[in-house]
Amino acid sequence: MVSPPDISPCMTNRALSRRSFLKASALTFGSCFLPGALMGARQASIQSERSLALYNLHTGEDLKTIYWSEGQYLPEALSEINHILRDYRSGEVTAIDTRLLDLLHELSRSMGTSAHFHVISGYRSPHTNAVMREQSTGIARNSMHTLGKAIDIRLPGHSLRSVHTAAVCLRGGGVGYYPASDFVHMDTGRIRYW
Repeated sequence: MVSPPDISPCMTNRALSRRSFLKASALTFGSCFLPGALMGARQASIQSERSLALYNLHTGEDLKTIYWSEGQYLPEALSEINHILRDYRSGEVTAIDTRLLDLLHELSRSMGTSAHFHVISGYRSPHTNAVMREQSTGIARNSMHTLGKAIDIRLPGHSLRSVHTAAVCLRGGGVGYYPASDFVHMDTGRIRYW
């Protein structure tokens, strides 16, 4: 039996976030009197980028890309991500939920790394999912993988437990801990942990 996640580190992060929020609020209020400073901050925010580094363990493909820039998702980068996260068994490709990509981006930021996520499973076609259900236990009939809303990963150089804890702290969806199979599951469904 896997022990429940330790969310005490999340409490520390929440306190820091609240403190950061109060500081940001004070700075924002002060910048109301300096419109140029506010515009500069807004401009910097718009120009920020989101990136991902992925390595598909089954195909040997790797990708490091900026998928969001200047306030919008980049179609070419999303297409590359959809391809690397395809159902490697059937070759089927689907659109991966951008919220999942954002969660992965935030996970890498919170862990202070730009290393490649090792992908065990991204998209799974309904047929592949059904075959997997027949062959093993623990595969959901209506898996989020079949919707492009789930991923199973590990992060070299970081313990599985630390990846799990950091993912739980994001509070962005479901997070599962599978130490026997050496991966963490993340999805954009309702918030739940196992």
